[in-house]
Amino acid sequence: MSSPQLKVVIPAEKRAGEARVATVPDVVGKLIRAGVSVEVESGAGAQSQATDEDFRKAGATVSSAVDLAGADVVLSVNALDPAVLAKLKKGALTISFLSPTASLDSISAAKNAGVTAFSLELVPRISRAQSMDALTSQALCAGYRAALVAAELSPRFFPLLMTAAGTVTPANVVVLGAGVAGLQAIATVRRLGAVVSAYDVRPSSADEVRSMGATFIDLQLEVLEGAGGYAREMTEDRAAKQRELLTPFIAAADVLITTAAVPGRPAPRLVTAGMVKAMKAGSVVVDLAAETGGNVEGAKPGEIVEVNGVRIWGGKDVPSQLPFHASQLFARNCLNLLMLMIKTEEGNTSIALDFEDEIIAGSAITHAGEIRHEGARNAITGAGKN
Repeated sequence: MSSPQLKVVIPAEKRAGEARVATVPDVVGKLIRAGVSVEVESGAGAQSQATDEDFRKAGATVSSAVDLAGADVVLSVNALDPAVLAKLKKGALTISFLSPTASLDSISAAKNAGVTAFSLELVPRISRAQSMDALTSQALCAGYRAALVAAELSPRFFPLLMTAAGTVTPANVVVLGAGVAGLQAIATVRRLGAVVSAYDVRPSSADEVRSMGATFIDLQLEVLEGAGGYAREMTEDRAAKQRELLTPFIAAADVLITTAAVPGRPAPRLVTAGMVKAMKAGSVVVDLAAETGGNVEGAKPGEIVEVNGVRIWGGKDVPSQLPFHASQLFARNCLNLLMLMIKTEEGNTSIALDFEDEIIAGSAITHAGEIRHEGARNAITGAGKN
């Protein structure tokens, strides 16, 4: 085994309510076997059932104040604060969720510090990058959690029950958005016994919805398939027509789960206040997109709002509500991306960035004092943050 040449640092997450950690003891062992030393901030994994002792047993150093200035690589779930980025040495590398439109201060700080900052939101959706796709792994957690929240808030049983007192009919659940989160919500709700129907603007998702045992709602509208498997934005006329056609399905639902998102943009408004008003009292709405503007009018992140007897649950830090598995999956995503850049020759381990690789080129926002991502560069210039 080569002697450690690279130092990877994992600070505790500072965002309020964040329970995940960027690596877990099992992944620490893999990093060390690759010739990397690992330092973890004390308490970083406490909420995801990874204790300081677990990290020590895996071979990591645990410190109350991690050595950020000496770090070659910093792994975090959320974007590092600008003050933290300013402490990093020139040429250091960071991997985290780093929105090219919302994390402008951090991106500007990374550029000014000469840090190479990778955004997990920008990992290309290609087969070779699936093991690095943290958006997908965390959406899986969010979809599962959405189904559990819906079942908990609903005053109804989800499954069909035959009892001595009579038959209990199954709950009628509608899911809007059939990406990873939506499909996981469908699968989980189906396991709980509900009758599920789902809609997505991409007709290609119809077979996936049906494979989960749900009914696909076909509104006979134009196709809105976007790049990388995501839906693309629609015109307001198209959105209004879609809302009109969805209204009777939503009005008949006992539970509505919305998961629609367009990366880098506000969440599409799928459900108006009028559509919520048409739902039965006692119905439940779970909006996973509440933090980015909400699919449902009136949804508030981290709150339950009641409108005419309908409870609207607005998602906030939803994957963080399942911190054990969300952290495990996230840690593996970071490991797999980092391993693309680790090079070992004659016992020496170093970072080698190949910008001919579309994964590295596509996910690097800053490098060598420059902002590589055009959208982030334009946003920062427009906001006067450079």
